[in-house]
Amino acid sequence: MELEMKARTSLFWRRIAADLQKPTRQRRTVNVYKIEQFARDGETIVVPGKVLSVGHLSKKVAVAAFTFSKEAEQKIKAAKGTVLSIQELLQKNPDGKKVRILG
Repeated sequence: MELEMKARTSLFWRRIAADLQKPTRQRRTVNVYKIEQFARDGETIVVPGKVLSVGHLSKKVAVAAFTFSKEAEQKIKAAKGTVLSIQELLQKNPDGKKVRILG
C-alpha cells in the first residue's frame, strides 16, 4: 500500500512496484557474487526479487530485497552489511536517492 502511494510520485519506486507485481517466476534473482561485482562499498542495493547465496561478499553494502535465502542473509551480515526489506528501505529513503537497482 505504502509502496503504491510512493510509486505515484517517484519513478524509482514506480519501477520497484512494477517489478514486484510480476509473477513469482518472472521476478529477479540475484546471487551474492553479482552484488560483489557491481556494488561499491557503503552503497545501497535493491533487488526486486530474491537474493541467493552463490558467491562471496567482501564489501559492506546495504541490501534491500523482497526475500533472501538464509545463507545469502548470513553472507551479507558476515561482510558487515545490512539486510533490509523493501518496506524498511522505503521508510529510510522515501525519495529513492543514491540507491541502485540490481537484477
